[in-house]
Amino acid sequence: MTRSDLVEELAAKFGQITQRDAEFAVKAILEAMNEALAKGHRIEIRGFGSFSVNYRPPRMGRNPRTGESVAIPEKKVPHFKPGKALRLAVDQRTHELQPSV
Repeated sequence: MTRSDLVEELAAKFGQITQRDAEFAVKAILEAMNEALAKGHRIEIRGFGSFSVNYRPPRMGRNPRTGESVAIPEKKVPHFKPGKALRLAVDQRTHELQPSV
C-alpha cells in the first residue's frame, strides 16, 4: 500500500472526509512521526506497534566488487517492532488466504 492508496482508503471509508482532507491528515501524521523519530523519541501505537531509533556502531565492510575493506560510519536507523495484535492479525489473515493442500 502506498501513501496515495492510504489516502484513497481513508477518504472512501469516511464519507464526510474529502480526498484533500484525507491527504492532509496522512501527511500531518507522517510528518509528526518523522519529526519525533528525528529527535530520538519513541512512538508507540497500541495494538499496532512501536517505532524507535536504533544505533548502529561503525564497522568495517567489504566492497564486493574489489574486495577491499571499507569503513562504514556509525548511524542511527529507524526500527519498527509490531505489536502483538498486529502480529496475530497478520498471521491469521495469511493463514486464511493460503490455499489448502
